[in-house]
Amino acid sequence: MKRKVIGIGETILDILFRDGQPTAAVPGGSVFNGIISLGRMGVPVDFISETGNDRVGRTILDFMRANGVETSHVNVFPEGKSPLSLAFLDEHNDADYLFYKDYPSQRLDVVFPEIAPDDIVMFGSYFALNPVLRPKVLEFLTYAREHGALLYYDVNFRSTHASDAIKLTSTILENFELADIVRGSTDDFRHMFGITDADRIYTDKVKFYCPRLICTSGPEAVTLHSEQVNKTYPVPPVETVSTVGAGDNFNAGIVYGLLSEGIRRDDLPRLTESDWDAVIRSGMDFSAEACRNLGNSVSLDFAKQLTIDK
Repeated sequence: MKRKVIGIGETILDILFRDGQPTAAVPGGSVFNGIISLGRMGVPVDFISETGNDRVGRTILDFMRANGVETSHVNVFPEGKSPLSLAFLDEHNDADYLFYKDYPSQRLDVVFPEIAPDDIVMFGSYFALNPVLRPKVLEFLTYAREHGALLYYDVNFRSTHASDAIKLTSTILENFELADIVRGSTDDFRHMFGITDADRIYTDKVKFYCPRLICTSGPEAVTLHSEQVNKTYPVPPVETVSTVGAGDNFNAGIVYGLLSEGIRRDDLPRLTESDWDAVIRSGMDFSAEACRNLGNSVSLDFAKQLTIDK
């Protein structure tokens, strides 16, 4: 049976602005963006989420189906509205965000999808920490772990939650312990722990809970720590159109690399340098591609070409 990827996270409609004017409106969300890219690559994908019973929600669901993403585990809530984000691109095509959300009291009322051993689960951002959602998220992650899934955790901890970092620490560490691979940026760890040195982040904050950390730093280096390999990878320069979704698609590329290389959960402790080289290269390729367009995911042309090359 072909391995599948299951994401759990928010859906949102991203409206992108340049020079004060809207230039694009694209369905998005931290885990969502990566799931869409994997769907375009032909990977069997499922997504656990929620959206409103409104025009925006219907647009998001139609977009998921058009990109091969299963929608039967998306809770469509009758009250409240689908969330929006405004992303204001600066001269470097980096985004500053404003979020508009109106959720109902009943959240994430879904039945979990079936999970087979070595399926990959992607989770992260504040969605995986939110006290309102935490019981349901933890129930799913525990269920996935018990069924032998490989869990990939993208920290994605924004500055807007920095003031809550201390009270969220126990949940963050619980996520580290559940995860088979932790990925975070130096900004994420600065907001959470006040440190940005990748070696220290791994040694002081992650290693005790999870033996594998991938630490990114925007256009600078990617640092890997694992049982067998500690390595820094330079990031090739990219001519960007928008950096929205760059990190999300780095995650998608890592997951695609794991699938392409046939790497299963039990293989992780023994991965060699050449194994990790292929996986990290895939992450950087996906991230670079996402930066070249105003969508939040890799382009259909990229997906088609990569499939042909393989």
